[in-house]
Amino acid sequence: MTTLAELSEDFTSLGEVDVDHLLRLTASWSLLADLSFSDMVLVAPDERTSGYEEFVVLGQVRPNNRSTLIVDDLIGSVQASGEWPLVRQAYETGKRAVGEVAIPAIEGAVPVWCIPVRFGGRVIAVLVRLQGPLRGPASLYERAYLSIFERLCSMVSDATFPYREDTVAGPGMPRVGDGIILIDHAGVVEFATPNASNALHRLGVYAATEGKTLAETGLRLRAVERSLEYGIPAMEEVDRSSDVAILFHCVPLFDGGVVTGVVLLLRDVSDLRQLNRLVLNKEAAVREVHHRVKNNLQTISSLLRLQARRSDEHDTVVALQEAERRVRSIAVVHEVLSREPGEEVVFDEIVRSIVLLVEDTVLALHPVEIVVNGDLGTLPTDLATPLALALTELLTNAVEHAFVNFGGPDNEHVGIVTLDLSLEGGDAVAEIRDNGRGLEDDFKLDVATSLGLSIVRDLVRSQLRGSIEMMSVPYVEGGGTLIRVVVPTEMVT
Repeated sequence: MTTLAELSEDFTSLGEVDVDHLLRLTASWSLLADLSFSDMVLVAPDERTSGYEEFVVLGQVRPNNRSTLIVDDLIGSVQASGEWPLVRQAYETGKRAVGEVAIPAIEGAVPVWCIPVRFGGRVIAVLVRLQGPLRGPASLYERAYLSIFERLCSMVSDATFPYREDTVAGPGMPRVGDGIILIDHAGVVEFATPNASNALHRLGVYAATEGKTLAETGLRLRAVERSLEYGIPAMEEVDRSSDVAILFHCVPLFDGGVVTGVVLLLRDVSDLRQLNRLVLNKEAAVREVHHRVKNNLQTISSLLRLQARRSDEHDTVVALQEAERRVRSIAVVHEVLSREPGEEVVFDEIVRSIVLLVEDTVLALHPVEIVVNGDLGTLPTDLATPLALALTELLTNAVEHAFVNFGGPDNEHVGIVTLDLSLEGGDAVAEIRDNGRGLEDDFKLDVATSLGLSIVRDLVRSQLRGSIEMMSVPYVEGGGTLIRVVVPTEMVT
């Protein structure tokens, strides 16, 4: 859909500040549509024609509390001023034009208000209200709504609505149907809708509010005081217990630049706040689970380390140290999840911890440097744990075995192990390369004799549904070993 800014650029000569004003208006005008029970469109002259012969529709909004009058999407359409003469009249005179207009596919004329939108001392657009038929005589509350709407229309023409500070409508904000309290310039309640009274009852305010200030009923709202004093929108949430929460949104009303009252929109957000608490409690519980798993794995790691120290058999010590390192690599993932629980994890943090783990636990008889290039971004947790374990094994294997008996009698060769990470389509790719002695001539991954490579092979192929290749790099290309691991980022069940 073409945006208001794009339409303004293509059809009008409006400046950037003018467009910003219109964007603020359209961000708040659902309040106007609901108060007037009407469809509304925003139009501006088509500058491609002379004499205001045509107007382009920049925006359209439908009421939430009444069926729409205009089924078609008018945004981007060009309307001839001859068919909508009141629009041209309002634009040229800068005064509200009230009358009727013929709408295609609707029998009879439709009552219409054309409100000039003034900004920077000039009219920049026209707000058109298309009123549908009322359901019989207007009730007390409908008349009150229409009265507030008319006051806001005057503010549109005076450039005091929309507000520069904030929008007054949108997702999560109270709507007209949630409840309204109209307050005069002295803070006295003029009327309150039944939904508003019900919300006040939930806060323990049962006395009649009309003719009194909210403070006299036992409810003091600093947001109301702020709106009356400074003339800016304000929002405040009042809790009476863990089960009750009411959101108040204050919309100041102006006349001639002076604050003449406040429209107070109310919304009962008790269920929403309770849901938020449940979500927070669930996240805290999940975070605690990961934290305890990490602690348990670290305990197991410590037990394995202690057992290795008590053993006199070299092979047993090596096996226990390898098992301890594998447990710690799994604990790394849970440590990250204990900070940010969820179904996905930032794998870069895990990679950094893996590199530190390998550097701390692997004892090499030669200098080795591990370099990491690229990243894999955010990965599912079901993929992150086995992939972290596989990369730990491969890095450890490279550091321990790639440079044995390599580099001359003094073993002065500086080993470089590079981990390149990237995303290719829907796959995560990890390439581990070293500049060591390469693989044995008879090496075959499918018949690998080391436990570490067997674990990696089974993890990648069986659990991750990926592929792994290991090959020696020719001497002319730098020599060493290249390992390429490719796994799908979406786990296959």
